[in-house]
Amino acid sequence: MAREFSTVGVVGLGTMGAGIVEVFARNGVDVVAVEISEPALERGRATLTSSTDRAVAKGKLAVADRDALHERVHFEVGLDALRSVDLVIEAVPEHLDLKQRIFAELDRVCRPDAILATNTSSLSVTEISVATSRPNQVIGIHFFNPAPVMKLVEVVRTVVTAPEVVADVEALCARLGKVDVTINDRAGFIANALLFGYLNHAVGMFESHYATREDIDAAMKLGCGLPMGPLALMDLIGLDTAYEILDTMYRRGGRDRRHAPVPLLKQMVTAGLLGRKSGRGFYTYERPGSPKVVPDETTPQTTDAALADGARAITKVGVVGSGTMATGIIEVFAKAGYEVVSVTRGAEKSASVCEAVKTSLNKGVVRGKLAEVDRDAALGRITWTATLDHLADVDLVIEAVVEELSVKKALFASLDEICKPGVVLATTTSSLPVVDVAMATQRPADVVGLHFFNPAPVMPLVEVVRTIRTSPEATATARAVCAALGKTAVVCGDRSGFIVNALLFPYLNDAVKMLEASYSTADDIDHAMKLGCGYPMGPFELLDVVGLDVSLAIQRELYLELREPGFAPAPLLEHLVTAGYLGRKARRGFRDHSHR
Repeated sequence: MAREFSTVGVVGLGTMGAGIVEVFARNGVDVVAVEISEPALERGRATLTSSTDRAVAKGKLAVADRDALHERVHFEVGLDALRSVDLVIEAVPEHLDLKQRIFAELDRVCRPDAILATNTSSLSVTEISVATSRPNQVIGIHFFNPAPVMKLVEVVRTVVTAPEVVADVEALCARLGKVDVTINDRAGFIANALLFGYLNHAVGMFESHYATREDIDAAMKLGCGLPMGPLALMDLIGLDTAYEILDTMYRRGGRDRRHAPVPLLKQMVTAGLLGRKSGRGFYTYERPGSPKVVPDETTPQTTDAALADGARAITKVGVVGSGTMATGIIEVFAKAGYEVVSVTRGAEKSASVCEAVKTSLNKGVVRGKLAEVDRDAALGRITWTATLDHLADVDLVIEAVVEELSVKKALFASLDEICKPGVVLATTTSSLPVVDVAMATQRPADVVGLHFFNPAPVMPLVEVVRTIRTSPEATATARAVCAALGKTAVVCGDRSGFIVNALLFPYLNDAVKMLEASYSTADDIDHAMKLGCGYPMGPFELLDVVGLDVSLAIQRELYLELREPGFAPAPLLEHLVTAGYLGRKARRGFRDHSHR
């Protein structure tokens, strides 16, 4: 039988601590809420009151339940108030010496059978536990912010935590309506270990002026379906907190350079730019603590006039290729009112692309998203051909052929001879250097990358990739065309992976390494990222959908270009690909899909 916890103590009533108090009190547990001083105690009380009042206003908590909840909470100054509790959870700032002092005092004050828990997100639970004479009763219980809402709890056992303590805490999490993942004491645990390498990488991208803050955030929200962009998330977490977590993970986690805080982060913390809580971080906020972003000196102009500045007029578009991507792009342009010339390698290919476009447009009609007259008009704007010469009078060409550099270079050399001057030549490559394709022509200033996401008619994002030879006019034209298509364009330099893949795939690779090290299971890692970070899919679900072979190829490209040891593809990923376990398409990847 699991132990019954009737009274729980919470030490530290900041955002996290007050949230943990609310979780227990909502679930019928008496709570002793402790702070260091009366003013700190009042701040904690105010945080709890405003949170529960918000829940009442939204209809998620009855007034009577709120009042009962508050009656279960006893606010006290000093640790002596915790003499009779069954469990204590510490939620003070992330400083090891502070936590060790508190645990030494809790060891003296609390009953011998009381469990002592830390809510640390990055420090060593083991190092905290040795400050007590009962390290076997010390455990990590890592809630996520906001604790009343977020479903995930990471239960962190040390090498000496008693099995019955782990079992009791797991049962308590279930009673609180939380999903727990139980793991060993390792830097960053699951969620932060995977999240903060990605966040730090995004800050590095911004620091090097590779892309704007708005474009980096839009790329990850629209390209990956994440609830927030990485820089907005850093502002929410607090740049000082993020710095501490990264610094701890770097020192504890094998000194992986990708966890070494980007220099800009330290500079911003020193300058007091801490994110939302200080009113300014990567973005500027209406006031300290406000979630509302206000324009500042680096906010881009987004007016139609600014977008179109220097852009060339585009009325007729050529699309070369016969795959899924080409088909989707043809549909997108035809629906948006452009004349489209579709070029494939033969009449048979043209017929199959034509059929695929018709099928997709018909689906739009059946679902009520497209009128029959608009479907017919879109089809009427498309010319089907197997001859590149028919691109002689188009204003923009988009290449969507196979991802082989030699094939693309040969095609661009041909386009260079056929197309009129001033035409923008675009490649949809997701992994090859755009400049290599551009230099196959005599007009590299007119060549740009237009990386659409699959399926093109649905996905709102396009990465506009400019090389060091791309002219401002060609970039402006690409952006204006994306706007006319109703897409969000993000502009970046010509580097492997661009924005989305460069940030996404190292995170996926890190998840594979975590599984490979037997630190956690695929299910628990997926749970952690979905429930703890709000990701639409866990890393292993996503890898199986993308294809393990595709993922490996992208990771290899990133590693070859950046030569960062942490980007080396996980051996497990290479072994699965060698074994033919490529994901859903092969009915077997990280999971078995044969029965689905």
